Amino acid sequence: MSREHILAIDEGTTGVRALVIDASSSVRGHAYRPIETRCPGPGLVEHDPENIWNETRAVAGAALEAARLAPADLGALGITTQRSTALLWDADTGRPLGPAVSWQDQRTAARCRELEALGLWVSPLASATKIEWLLSRADGASTRRLRAGTVDSWLVWRLTAGGCHVTDPSNASCTGLYNFFDGGWDDAPLQALRIPRELLPDIRPSSGIVGEALAPFLGHPIPIAGMAGDQQAAMFGQLCVEPGSIKATFGTSAMFDLHTGAQPAPPGPGVFPLILWQLGEDRPYCLEGSAITAGAAVQWLRDGLGVISRLEECETLAASVPDAGGAWVVPAFQGLGTPYALPGVRATVGGLSRATTKAHIARALLEGIAFRGREVFDALLETAAAPRPATLRVGGGAARNDLLMQTLADVLGLPVERPRVIEAGCLGAAYFAGHAVGLWRDLEELRRAWRLDRLFEPQWSPAVREERWSRWRRTIEAAIAAAS
Repeated sequence: MSREHILAIDEGTTGVRALVIDASSSVRGHAYRPIETRCPGPGLVEHDPENIWNETRAVAGAALEAARLAPADLGALGITTQRSTALLWDADTGRPLGPAVSWQDQRTAARCRELEALGLWVSPLASATKIEWLLSRADGASTRRLRAGTVDSWLVWRLTAGGCHVTDPSNASCTGLYNFFDGGWDDAPLQALRIPRELLPDIRPSSGIVGEALAPFLGHPIPIAGMAGDQQAAMFGQLCVEPGSIKATFGTSAMFDLHTGAQPAPPGPGVFPLILWQLGEDRPYCLEGSAITAGAAVQWLRDGLGVISRLEECETLAASVPDAGGAWVVPAFQGLGTPYALPGVRATVGGLSRATTKAHIARALLEGIAFRGREVFDALLETAAAPRPATLRVGGGAARNDLLMQTLADVLGLPVERPRVIEAGCLGAAYFAGHAVGLWRDLEELRRAWRLDRLFEPQWSPAVREERWSRWRRTIEAAIAAAS
């Protein structure tokens, strides 16, 4: 076997996935394992760092076995991870000092408000104040013996037995400690939070060999050649590499990213700029927005209402009726994200009659996810003053739902492209790594490797689209009013 295969690891919030990708962008092997999530109190969300490491090792081996390949057949390893989850560990032993404090965790929200009053804005979803919190509980350990970082840094540290402490600009830009203009760590938040710079990883390009995963990982050393945050990796996996291109990832939430080019666009309502990646000296920006609940709303149908037993049944159930029968759902189970930034709003169901069935509720819920997608899409374009793109590329588990994707195309009035490999984050990590080792020499080779699964063309007339959109605006206003 040649070494023209890439192992890509996507360590997410609820699980870790691994794909083995060949030079044609085909998936040769796939594996997934959940990771433990602990919620020890209201607003507290944690992971066990050792559980993350152990499941990563297990899933990598399982994907390689599924591909019927040996570790020596791998040309490189690419890694993408959940962003902003913070860890602290002992540099000598590699022992974690405390939990991995999830990006979702709100324990430092009050501290963020204190900092804002001092003129320093740090989001409670970012890593900065979480690292400060972990340091405050490090039992007086000398900072010279400590290392801090996000999940990508932790995994590379373990893969290299402490030989590499690195991250990339896409992950660094989500920490609240990054200087967007010079590409390094920012002195102002470091000093305010009393975080020594030497604790933090070196910032390296997203594509490039940073170290070697040692033989104990899979039985043979493998170059670590790609690193990126999950949404930025998904942008690269979708080949949204030109300014103005946009993608949506439909997982637990729906994350939309718009490529804004060499200069950052200003933040907007529920919209914020990030670094996409670094290739050589090129470090482009994106704007990101989110509908907080997408695939999780379908999980509610299964786990909360029991109207389906498997997530795949939602599409069949919703398609069994021609429309929602007047029912509507605002899927704000964890608040409204972009463009509202209203965490107190809750999911709302309305328009019910005696004729309403569970099929109507399922269809209304999918429509609600699609309409929330348009709100995020519109907010990104308006904030960036960007022209309307020709298509929207989609990925994530919920993108398998044909009815949802068709409704999204209808709501947007825009063709929606779904690739064969919907695990776009994994694919992007593979592309970064493969590019670094010469498997794909340039973007043109990657474009030839990318494969379309299905194109969803809009079917609603402009009049129907605007009438449905006006109706949705009234329902969202009702949901917001109910929370006030």
